[in-house]
Amino acid sequence: MVETKRLVGKVPAVTLTFWVIKILATTLGETGGDAVSMSWLGETTPEAGSGGVNGYLVGTTIFGVLLVGLATFQVRARRFNLWLYWATIIASTTAGTTLADFATRSIGLGYPGGSILLLGLVLLSLVTWHRSLGTIDVNAVDNPRAETFYWITITCSQTLGTALGDWVADGPLGYTGAALLFGAALGILALLYLGTRVSRVFLFWSAFILTRPLGATVGDFLDKPVAKGGLDFSRPLATATLSLAIVLLILLIPQRAGRGHH
Repeated sequence: MVETKRLVGKVPAVTLTFWVIKILATTLGETGGDAVSMSWLGETTPEAGSGGVNGYLVGTTIFGVLLVGLATFQVRARRFNLWLYWATIIASTTAGTTLADFATRSIGLGYPGGSILLLGLVLLSLVTWHRSLGTIDVNAVDNPRAETFYWITITCSQTLGTALGDWVADGPLGYTGAALLFGAALGILALLYLGTRVSRVFLFWSAFILTRPLGATVGDFLDKPVAKGGLDFSRPLATATLSLAIVLLILLIPQRAGRGHH
């Protein structure tokens, strides 16, 4: 009998630390993306005229180029690299922030239209991934094809989460209410994980998508003006603080690669 070799995953094992850093990274993506597209380039909307599109578009281009470069290094890497992985996640969440704002505000799709379009892209990516490789289990992300699908899906989900978070937060719930809503939804998923046999793959992707709007609403709560329900913290300062927290967690709490598959 020939023993099959277990491959090592290229992404971190899904642990509590993973989720804590993921939420911090999505919050960082919101403050960092807004710092570039709003504070530096200037917030732009269709009402600002033809030149108004450029702020979100330029921000998306900057973070998009960074994302493509980091994702390429990540896919080509021969082994699990924790720093490279989280740098790519942060690039995807900042790109998702500016891209969602470009779609919903500059182009004018609006939150409902943008959210529906992006949800369709996430589902299309997952379905195509499953039909191509037979699984969308994160533990099977141990080869270039699976990783390519993984990063495409993640980028779409990060963008969806931004649009969804902004949609809910701009309604009657406000930033605090929206954060509590998405936090409660994640709590329900945690209970399903602990107390039921619901598909772990389904729960992972559901949680992964929901952490993004949670981070978006928390990020907006930190840096939006008090008059709009925020705390009006400095976006660069909030971004630097969140970055430091992520670095400390990576340094202090060991993370291992996912188990891969046979």
